[in-house]
Amino acid sequence: MLIQQTALVIMLFVPGTWHYWQGWAFFGVNLIVAMVFCTYFYRYDRELLARRLLCKEKVIAQRFIMFLMKIVSVVFYVLCGLDNRLGWSQTHLTPVPWWLTVLALLGYAGCYLLFIPVFNGNRFAASVIQTEAGQTVADQGPYRLVRHPMYSVSLAVWFWLPLALGSFIALPVAALMAPVIVLRLLNEEKVLQRDLPGYREYCRRTPYRLIPFVW
Repeated sequence: MLIQQTALVIMLFVPGTWHYWQGWAFFGVNLIVAMVFCTYFYRYDRELLARRLLCKEKVIAQRFIMFLMKIVSVVFYVLCGLDNRLGWSQTHLTPVPWWLTVLALLGYAGCYLLFIPVFNGNRFAASVIQTEAGQTVADQGPYRLVRHPMYSVSLAVWFWLPLALGSFIALPVAALMAPVIVLRLLNEEKVLQRDLPGYREYCRRTPYRLIPFVW
């Protein structure tokens, strides 16, 4: 977590300025919700927390997809910092109003906390694509509505991020995360259908991947 928070500061404030109140507000909210998440699972499910700290993908396709995710993330945060320094949103579009930034920060925090019931419904939800001995299909809680509620919440997070950081210019870059997430979950489904007993039947019972009654 320390490495991630340090990288966030570098990406936001080195291209931008230290007088970036949206950046500092986001950094504070992000740090708080990350600490709440880690504290909760350290107390109630340390094995899941250990799975969330894994970083080496075993599936070759997922390595490429995660590389794309990192590229989009870096470009996004750097662009937000540059927008703060150079005022692109203000000059070419319109400034993000302070109340919308506050609303986005609350939306971001709320989405992040939604990960708790998602992970409570699937304690095998590692940060890498894998199956383990004794793993069963997660089909309770939010997994009864969609097959990938973690990615549903991630999409909502990326919707709020540009507004939380005060940048309309960065919205198109944030939108690029959607097709990358779709690529990740489609490949993940192939792995799970091959390696996790009962997953094909679960897919038939739960037809929607990300958005109930849509897809």
